Amino acid sequence: MALVLTRAAALGQLPPGSVLVPPPTGAPVTQPNKRIYKPRPNAPQVGDWDVRAAIQTADGKLRHLRGHAEMENVNMLFRADEIDYDEDTGEVHARGSVYFEQFERNEKIWCDHVDYNTKTEAGKFYDVRGTTSPRIDTRPGMLTSLNPYYFQGKWAERVDGHYILYDGFLTNCRIPNPWWRLKGPRFNIVPQESARAYRAVFLLRRFPLFYTPFFYKSLEKVPRRTGLLMPNIGHSSTRGVMLGVGAFWAINRSYDATYHVQDYTARGYAHHLELSGKPTDKADFDALLFGVQDRGLKQTDGAPPIKQGGYTFSVAGKADLGDGWTARGFINDLSSYTFRQAFSDSFNEAVFSEVSSVAFLQKDWSTYTFDTVVERKQDFTTLEITNPTNEKQGTYDNSVIIKKLPELDLSSRDHQVENLPVWYSFDTSAGLMSRTQPDFYCPGVEPGQQGTFTTCPDNQQPALLGRYATNLLDSRMDFAPQITSVLHLGDFHLIPSFTVDETFYGETQGPYEDGFMRVLPQDFLRSAREFKMDLVAPSFARVFNRKSWLGDKLKHVIEPKATYEYVTGIGQDFNKIIRFDETDLLSNTNQVTFSLTNRLYAKRGDDVVEIVSWQLSEARYFDPTFGGAILPGSEQRNVLLSQLELTPFAFLDGPRNYSPIVSELRVQPKWNVGFEWRTDYDPVRHSVVASTASADWRKGLYFISVGQTEVHSDVTLLPNESQTRASFGIGNSTRRGWNAAVVAVYDDKADVLQYAIAQATYNTDCCGLSIQLVRLNFGTRDETQYRFAFAVANLGSFGTLKRQERLF
Repeated sequence: MALVLTRAAALGQLPPGSVLVPPPTGAPVTQPNKRIYKPRPNAPQVGDWDVRAAIQTADGKLRHLRGHAEMENVNMLFRADEIDYDEDTGEVHARGSVYFEQFERNEKIWCDHVDYNTKTEAGKFYDVRGTTSPRIDTRPGMLTSLNPYYFQGKWAERVDGHYILYDGFLTNCRIPNPWWRLKGPRFNIVPQESARAYRAVFLLRRFPLFYTPFFYKSLEKVPRRTGLLMPNIGHSSTRGVMLGVGAFWAINRSYDATYHVQDYTARGYAHHLELSGKPTDKADFDALLFGVQDRGLKQTDGAPPIKQGGYTFSVAGKADLGDGWTARGFINDLSSYTFRQAFSDSFNEAVFSEVSSVAFLQKDWSTYTFDTVVERKQDFTTLEITNPTNEKQGTYDNSVIIKKLPELDLSSRDHQVENLPVWYSFDTSAGLMSRTQPDFYCPGVEPGQQGTFTTCPDNQQPALLGRYATNLLDSRMDFAPQITSVLHLGDFHLIPSFTVDETFYGETQGPYEDGFMRVLPQDFLRSAREFKMDLVAPSFARVFNRKSWLGDKLKHVIEPKATYEYVTGIGQDFNKIIRFDETDLLSNTNQVTFSLTNRLYAKRGDDVVEIVSWQLSEARYFDPTFGGAILPGSEQRNVLLSQLELTPFAFLDGPRNYSPIVSELRVQPKWNVGFEWRTDYDPVRHSVVASTASADWRKGLYFISVGQTEVHSDVTLLPNESQTRASFGIGNSTRRGWNAAVVAVYDDKADVLQYAIAQATYNTDCCGLSIQLVRLNFGTRDETQYRFAFAVANLGSFGTLKRQERLF
């Protein structure tokens, strides 16, 4: 078995006063790892030796030095009680408290006696110990240390540029009681190339962590070598003991692959395959496949195990094609949402039900942008139908799949017409679209008012009607030119704009023969006209010239703004439109949106910072049905572009004249203190329907963050939720001593701790140990995991705690 660390950590470093000299422009770099050495100031001339000793005698070319003997040339130094030196052969025999230093390689060695040839630079050191400086790679999250590497052994020899250490150990901890040691009968070190250990044991203090017949560490700047990876072990209350091994394959200079297999003793085998490549200097990609062969989750009632296995596959790549053309792609494929919930180690990923893939080819020039987009979005959800009178009762896939196959987009930013105060811009697109989803109906609701339901009024059970789907290739073309101007009336500014929006659809939706909504093979042209006028009123400001803890001066600014928007030409045709993206959410409207923003600035020396921002916004709808887009008494969730531009929380379940009042407050009196609070107050329901608040504080090594989200709306619009988030800790990933942090997410409504993670890390001068406890309880997942990682400064880490899973 061979263990390989695939990241660089050299055992050598430039000595003081040395510099790196770049090769001449255009010259080939034949030895990219070789360091250029600059001789030390006041060093002996090349070919000369400075010799010092209490007693010096000579026998021809053989010189004998006794008492505080020293020999020094431009590259090396010998110091010992006794030294014998042959000027012809270059042989040096030193005895008694020997010290040897090689300046070019920055090597320092102490030993009992040494036999060394200064011409061939080959020799043997007995009862040896020494140091050499590391090359420090400062990567995010990597533990670093300025400690040199210490080595010690019974004897060592240098042959053909190799150092071979026998019956010894290697560490970068302080001697004599190092935290870790790599101990073995033989080490082979090739400076600036590699270090190898044979039949070695890794010791933490006196406790052996693992044994390996062969251990390899690259010392090159590009340290890619094929071999086995560090094994890992962990534990989960539902997966059992987790044992994993892996291998790294350096296919060639441009491609590499990593395969890791993990045995979940209570569930099955997990496979992780990653392929990375850089086909050209302007293109690269990463592909990842993760799958689990699940034996099933055992049931306490004797029922068959519930199998939740599956896979997830993702590819991300980009390429610069030249002449302004770029290509990017993100492909994600998920076998089932159940698999993600059961086996994802990330809480955010596990609760996120959407899977999106997109690839595009883009070119930018002047004010124009051209895109070719291929996209697939899938929202994984399920629906329980338990009505015994419904023949199709059961659990059904309620996922929505939207595809663009492909779509071409051409747009232009604002472009001024000559020297006139007039700017034009446009957005145009043409593509083949597809949407599929299950179709349910609600008993007792008139067919013409059904829509596409996932919930029914009065808590009725929905019934399965069929599959709602467009043709495989439904066409959609959109052209929206816009003209914008600006008028200055004293301190008031009017910004009018006019947009013509022409959109062609190859299919529509509408009542079918049975009266329920279906996709109809009828084309449709949506002709919308939009007029918008922004009124920017003069700001009101006042300066407070009194010094306070907030700053030397304070300035309060009030910024009023109003926007009038009128869209016509759509009317009740809005309900004919199949929804693919935000382009299809445009509806008739006649509205005014008011906003009032308060800002408080503080001047601190020459810097001015915003410490408070509070914005209040509300929309007045003169057309409460948005041209018939909202059907009176429908009691269903409506999502229109007018609503999304104001707040992400849905509120349109019927006709209305006023939007909720949206309040957004941000406070940051000091750089290390922050507070945000967003609320939506609905004047129709006379209550706060949504509230999100968060606060952050940091001082020195301490940090705290808390947050609260509340949603109290009609269940037709949004499910009522209440969730509390908190995190706090001390330290960071590289601080010496103890560091700890905790993150928790609590569902107040369900009275469940959905997610909690606690991590403790202890770092010494040369290594660190991290332990993490993870608690998950959501959906079909209820488990506890234990993770750990042992990090060696300047080398890397091994264990089940990955860098992306760390709290800091």
